[in-house]
Amino acid sequence: MPREPPYTPAVAGPKRDYYDVLGVDRAAEADDIKRAYRKLAMQFHPDRNPGDHIAEDRFKEATEAYTVLSDPDRRRRYDRFGHDANRGPAGGGFEGTDISAFAEIFEGFVGEVFGRRKKQRVGRDLEAELSVTFVEAARGADKPLAVERPAPCGRCDGQGAEPGSQTSVCSVCSGRGEIRSQRGIFVSSRPCQACLGRGRRIERTCRECDGSGARMRTEELRVRVPAGVEDGAIRTVRGGGEVAPGGAGDLHVTVRVEAHPLFAREGADVRCTVPIGFPQAVLGDTVEIPTLDGKVSMKIPPGTQSGKQFRLRGKGIPLYGGAGSGDQLVTIVVEVPTKLSREQRKLVEQLAGEMGIETSPQQASFLEKLRSLFD
Repeated sequence: MPREPPYTPAVAGPKRDYYDVLGVDRAAEADDIKRAYRKLAMQFHPDRNPGDHIAEDRFKEATEAYTVLSDPDRRRRYDRFGHDANRGPAGGGFEGTDISAFAEIFEGFVGEVFGRRKKQRVGRDLEAELSVTFVEAARGADKPLAVERPAPCGRCDGQGAEPGSQTSVCSVCSGRGEIRSQRGIFVSSRPCQACLGRGRRIERTCRECDGSGARMRTEELRVRVPAGVEDGAIRTVRGGGEVAPGGAGDLHVTVRVEAHPLFAREGADVRCTVPIGFPQAVLGDTVEIPTLDGKVSMKIPPGTQSGKQFRLRGKGIPLYGGAGSGDQLVTIVVEVPTKLSREQRKLVEQLAGEMGIETSPQQASFLEKLRSLFD
């Protein structure tokens, strides 16, 4: 059985043992060598790692090792003489290897690289934004979203040709829809500009889509917003992107949570500030508190100070996985009257005269500390 090769990049220095490169034992069977090489090739192929020179070196190193170890004669010489056995005309590394011999190794992943027939194009992914209210984000919602996306033209069925007109195989790309170029074993491709990637030349273009094969359509899709979603989260609607012959792409929706006039979010907790009057703070009262589920009654004990925080258990935002909910944190602000009538002012002055420092313990403590500091 193949053993897991160490994940180390190819570096300058002595050439590594081919068996170590593939991560197999020296007694490995041909199928084990093939499986080990396929795994490395899939991981480090340049198409999957564009611009990554380390990955490209690993791919070349693995391919060279497989070229030798997959050939019984070369492998026997290598087992006997090491790297010296495959130098010169008898060896030649992997630059002269027929790349068609590698086609079965890669199966569907690099079918195009080794000359297989090009698959039909899959639609591109699209992006959109969805605005939700604070409560919808907290509790979850199923929201409609109007999306304008390309879809195959109904008149020409996405072919780009006027119905009844003639088409012919593109002579530039021989019907492949792409132009390929090869450097060593690496093959790159780009869409054929002569036929716009269709593989066929059109005699008369469709008058509805002007030969593009697609028309913009506005469709209403449904986006599931999970409970507790945060602002900036991305939801993916499978098949909500561009529609193409090879299948539709996806729609990536960025969720934007609207600000709430009363609530603010802090993780799974909801914060709100509730103002009360001076008499309510002094005497105590029962007040109505807004929550995500509606109003609830909450008792304000006598002598409540401004800034006092109360916690309503389970009135916050649902936790991920349905493991309960956060809390609602209610901050009390004692409101001081700003406009008093003459009679009201007289009553306040009378109250102030009746109240001693013992009714204000925080003030008494402050004055005591002040005296000890300066006396």
